[in-house]
This record gives sequence, C-alpha cells and structure tokens, in this order.
Amino acid sequence: MTHTLALPPEHPASAGPVRLLSGWARTRQPADWVEHSASYGPPPVPRRTRGQGDEPLIALVDQAGLRGRGGAAFPTARKLAEVRSGRGRAVVLANGCEGDPGSNKDHALLTLAPHLVIDGIILAAQAVGARETMLCLHRGDPLVDSMRAAIAERPNEPLLPTVVEVPARYVSSADTALVNFLTNGTAKPTQRSPRPSQRGVRGRPTLVDNVETLAHIALIARYGPEWFRACGTATSPGSTLITVGGAVRLPGVYEIEFGVPLGHPLRLAGGPARLLQAVLIGGLAGRWLPMPAAHELPLTEEDCRAAGGRMGIAAVTALPAGACGLHTTARALRYLAEESAGQCGPCMFGLPAIADDMTDLATGAAASEDLARLRRRLGVIPGRGACAHPDATVSLAATALDVFTDDLPAHLSGHPCPPGSAFPLALSPHHPDARHP
Repeated sequence: MTHTLALPPEHPASAGPVRLLSGWARTRQPADWVEHSASYGPPPVPRRTRGQGDEPLIALVDQAGLRGRGGAAFPTARKLAEVRSGRGRAVVLANGCEGDPGSNKDHALLTLAPHLVIDGIILAAQAVGARETMLCLHRGDPLVDSMRAAIAERPNEPLLPTVVEVPARYVSSADTALVNFLTNGTAKPTQRSPRPSQRGVRGRPTLVDNVETLAHIALIARYGPEWFRACGTATSPGSTLITVGGAVRLPGVYEIEFGVPLGHPLRLAGGPARLLQAVLIGGLAGRWLPMPAAHELPLTEEDCRAAGGRMGIAAVTALPAGACGLHTTARALRYLAEESAGQCGPCMFGLPAIADDMTDLATGAAASEDLARLRRRLGVIPGRGACAHPDATVSLAATALDVFTDDLPAHLSGHPCPPGSAFPLALSPHHPDARHP
C-alpha cells in the first residue's frame, strides 16, 4: 500500500510552529545524516535528577503531555512506563505502515526527516530497556529502501532499527497486527488482552509507537517539555502533522498546532477549490462533519469527539458541493469490507452487507425498508468484531446517513445523484481506493 509523496511547494509562514518539518522548511530537501547531525547533534541521554523516581525520558514525555499520533491518542508516557515495567526484555516497534488512503503524514515525515524518527526509536528503546528495535513499513513501499539507506548512513551505534516489511493491507497497520505478524507471520489485528505493552512480540513487552510520536520524543529529549507545550492546548499540547486532501487547491501534508480551527489547515492547503458540503476527519476510521458548521471546530481529540467526529490520524478530506456523499461513502465501505482481515462474522458478512446496502442507496436501488435494514445492521455490528475495524466502518456509514440525510429522499425515490458523482478519498492516485468502483 504505497503512497506518493504529497507536499505543497511551500509551507506558508502563517502555518505556525514548524518543528518536525523544520529541516525541510529551511532547505526544501530531505535531511541526510550529515545535515541532521549538524542541526541536532547526537540524541541526548536525559539524566536522572535527585529525588526523581521515574526513568528520565519517560518523566520528560509525561511532563510534555505527548499523546500517540497513530490515531488512538493514548498518553505516550503511560505506554513507555508499562513496557519498561513488563516482564522480559522489551521490544520497540516503530509503526510507519500508513494504511489509510487519505493519510500521507508518516510517509512525508520518513521521507524528509528520517533521522529524527531513528533518534526517537533509539531514545525510546533506551527508556524501556529494549535491545531490539524494528521499523515496520508496508511491503513494496519505496520507503523500505530509503530508510535502510538512512540507517546505513549512521555510525555503528547500538539500537539501530531493522526494517521489517509488512503485508500491504489496511488492517496490517494496527499495532496488534504488527505484533502478530512478527510473532506468527499473520498480520491480523485483535482486541484481546493483554495489550502489546504487556505481552507483545514473542511474548515480550512491546512498545508500538507511530513514527511521528517517536520523532516528537526526539525533540522533547532535546528541548524539554516546556518547549513542547509552548504550542497547542493544555490537554492537547504540541504540534502534529495533518494530511489535507480532497477539494483544496494544495493538497498535502502540513504541520499545525493542536487547537487551531479546522479552517486553518484548509487555508494552508490553498483554501477550498470549490464550495464544500462536508469534511471527513480522521481518515476512513473517522467521521463526516457538515460544512460550514465544522469550519471553526478546534482540532483536538476532545473537541472533535464532542462534535461527533474523531481527530484520529489527523487527516482531513474536503468533499465539494455537487459530489455525492452517499456514493462516496459506499465506495469507501466497499474498500473497507474488502480490506478486512476476514477473521470474524462482522467483517466477513456484516461489512459486505452494509456496503451493498449503501451502494443500493447511492444508486437509487433502495427503498425505505432497505434503509431501515441498513440502520438495523449498523446497530448490531459494533462490539462484536475480533478487532476495531468493523466498529470504525459502521461509524463511517452512520455519520454519512446523518450528515447527508437531506439527500436520502431523492435517492429513495429512484432519483439518485448522477453517475460519476462519487468523490475519491485517496490522496494518492496510485492507491487502490482511487480506482475503486
């Protein structure tokens, strides 16, 4: 599941704090080991202070309030501490498997600042007492070769990661899927306890962190928690990379501080190319939100949830007026059904069924009783799957029925939107979703 690199030609001065992408913003070139070393120096080793009980780096990350950037927004310090206190020698997995077709942020970060991520991997491994580190990427991604080259640039230092190629599937990006793949060769996610931080790869406590999270750790170790908290909000501090796609003039990856309104990254992306009717926030595991009501929504996990959305992986796709939201969602549901792990009834039977129902609704082949059946199915699937994939898919379908409710009468009366009115949700034209019927 490869992505083309999507970056705007210029990062506007009005973007606010540029931290993860500061090297590229300055030189417009990816940072090799020589430039990275000149800019940052070696990764610092935080030292224990008198009376400090916690591992120094974990204490710094806790004070910074860093949360995971892979979608779940779990407190990073808590995960580090849990892995460190686990039984057995820890393992560190850097998750660079960007499975969502609407997200390109991890690909951009690994392309432009690979050594910042590697620094974070080394520091995290030192903090949890790991001797084995791995960087997980999708099989066939050009980053496999470029990251191996970046690792080879560095001097012979301990804890450098090994690049592991994971099957290029949507669900293979989940932390439990990575653990299962490295343990038994099957990249299927689960929801069963214990968590990877307690019992992960080969039964050992395993830290699975998104590559952006690890890059932030490298910056916090250098500049401290106060620097990190100088932007963002009290509960969502720092900056984040966000992918802005759809009907905008400059789709790409931007760095923003948490708490800015949704309209801010849309402006960074050149503004809407057409009048917008809705936005999808959080990728295919996210939610539809109507426009212009969502324009001033603060971009934090708490504010998005309060509005019925989900910040998730920090991806925004703008849906223009004139595109069919129901047909667009039907395409996404079909893709999600085909990308499931196929290990439980809700995925094997439930997801294809709701994809069929939404397709019938989008194409004008559904009647009122079919819509009622779809709503019933959306109510019985959640909580029954082997992983979180069916629940997220159901949420996407449910928000589509809520946000595009004004379109339902015409579709149910046999007057759907014209063919070709579906809007692609994939940022990369080479992603399978961009070719989906």
